[in-house]
Amino acid sequence: MRFHTLRQEQWLPRPIHDVFEFFSNAQNLEAITPPWIGFKILSISTPNIVEGTQIRYRIKLHGIPIHWKTEIIHWNPPYSFTDIELSGPYKLWHHTHRFIAHGNRTQMLDCVRYALPFGPIGRLIHTLKVRDDIQKIFAYRRLAIGSYFPA
Repeated sequence: MRFHTLRQEQWLPRPIHDVFEFFSNAQNLEAITPPWIGFKILSISTPNIVEGTQIRYRIKLHGIPIHWKTEIIHWNPPYSFTDIELSGPYKLWHHTHRFIAHGNRTQMLDCVRYALPFGPIGRLIHTLKVRDDIQKIFAYRRLAIGSYFPA
């Protein structure tokens, strides 16, 4: 399977525990997701996020409602966690979030590996639209996260 990779780095002027605590609250995902996606958490399988937690969302991509289900497959507070798509718009979605302490600052690293279904047609759709959509979503996230952790 061919997959695409998106990497993003962001420095936050807060200690690692503060940053990880923010990302440990699933509701904050709604706050850092662009409003044009219509992102809404429908259910979460555990009261607190832990390895094995499953989260069901509803999003809209270009006006088309899509249900998405993810699972936390790795949970290592306050250093990292990984979520994967169980069902949704992608053939593969594997998102690792890493946090590295640098005194009272935190370096946050996102690495998303993803693939679309439909083989060559999916790759064409990626080139024409999806790549730009994902980049815009992560650019929005970067600004939103920065507003929660201002310098």
